[in-house]
Amino acid sequence: MFHFDSAIVRSPSRSVVGGLRADERQVPTYPGIVAEHRAYVVALEAAGLEVEVLPALEAFPDSVFVEDPALVFAEGAVLLRPGAPSRTGEAAQLAPTLEDRFERVVALLAGHVDGGDVLVTPDRVYIGLSLRTDALGARALASILEGFGRPATIVPTPPGVLHLKSAAALIDEETVLVTETLAAAGLFAGMRRVLAPRGEEQGANALRLNDVVLVCAAFQRTIDLLTQRGMSVVPLAVSEVGKLDAGLSCLSLRWKRG
Repeated sequence: MFHFDSAIVRSPSRSVVGGLRADERQVPTYPGIVAEHRAYVVALEAAGLEVEVLPALEAFPDSVFVEDPALVFAEGAVLLRPGAPSRTGEAAQLAPTLEDRFERVVALLAGHVDGGDVLVTPDRVYIGLSLRTDALGARALASILEGFGRPATIVPTPPGVLHLKSAAALIDEETVLVTETLAAAGLFAGMRRVLAPRGEEQGANALRLNDVVLVCAAFQRTIDLLTQRGMSVVPLAVSEVGKLDAGLSCLSLRWKRG
């Protein structure tokens, strides 16, 4: 589940400071996002991944978040349809790169799905309904995933949660790190749930890569919680990225070559 050797990221554009965000008071800086992105790439490489860095797209402020317009698996890639109108066209920009690396690339043709609403576990893929992912898109994606041999379950994302993975991360093959809100929704039946500390809900957007877990450096109690569970934690500064309603998982596409 966590064995990756390849990743794709995209350099942040100067227009990134105008990206989507819920809190208009929190304006990120371009140098700050660039610095955090570089540190992120270094962390991926240190975890054993070969990272391809795609050029910035000035026409798409949120294009640094490559996981929203696409999904990648050993079986192939899926070009998605992000729910925000300003992100229409991002998948088409990723298509040539994915077609060069995967024998099978399938496009979502109906509805809308953001990759941030898709959580992959050992036995199924969870697709969260949200303001960015609708029922039509979720059903269409579930059908595509069936063709990949991956069962999918469509679940509701609680109000106030932007993306499913904003509030949940798979940290081992049987355990998800979740916020209290998401835990109360009764998702992930049959899996162990570890609650992110109150006040550190954004820390639930962690990222397991091979033998390490990337966690936002601002959430010390979350870091301590995972360390006490015997996990090797790599803290990363993502305060500027976080001002764009984003986190660690959406900054890359990760897979293991067959």
